[in-house]
Amino acid sequence: MNYWQIFLAFFIPGIVGYGGGPASIPLVENEVVGRFHWMSVQDFSEMLAMANALPGPIATKMAGFIGFQQGGVLGTVVGVFATVAPSLILMIVLLSVLNKFKDSPKVKTMTALIRPTIAILLGGMAYSFFHTSYVDVGIWQTILLVAGSFILLEKVKLNPAIVIVFALVYGGVFLGS
Repeated sequence: MNYWQIFLAFFIPGIVGYGGGPASIPLVENEVVGRFHWMSVQDFSEMLAMANALPGPIATKMAGFIGFQQGGVLGTVVGVFATVAPSLILMIVLLSVLNKFKDSPKVKTMTALIRPTIAILLGGMAYSFFHTSYVDVGIWQTILLVAGSFILLEKVKLNPAIVIVFALVYGGVFLGS
C-alpha cells in the first residue's frame, strides 16, 4: 500500500476542512471513496456510524480505521498523523510568530487579559468537579481525596501523575460499584 496516498487522503481534508472533524467528513469520503476507491459508499457510512458511536474526535477515528484497513499499523500511524499534521503545523507557525512578538506591549496585554479568563474557567471546572464528587460519593470521601491530594502534592511534593493514579486506584477500590 502506498502510505503517501494514505497521508494525502487525510492531510488534504485536514487543511481544507475548516470547522473540525464533522466538516471534513465529506472531504474524507471524497478521497477514500471517490479518489482512491478504498471503500464503497455503504462501507464508508457504516464506518462513519461506528466512529460516531465511539468517544473522541471523528477525524482521527476515521483516519485510524481506514489507515489500518489500507496499510496496517503503519497505515494507522500515517493516517492519524496526516489528520493532526495541519493543526500541528499551524500551531508551530503561530507559536513562532507569538514568540517573535512576545515583547510587544499588545501581546503582553493580550496575555494578561487571557490569564484571568483561563483562571475563571478552570475554577468553574474545579467547582463543577467538586460538586459532582460531593453529590456522587459524599462529603467525607470528597474531603479525604482533596486533603490527601493536597498533602501529597504540596507537602510530600509527589508528581501530579502519581497522585492521579492513587486517586484512581482509591476510587476503583473503595468507591467502585
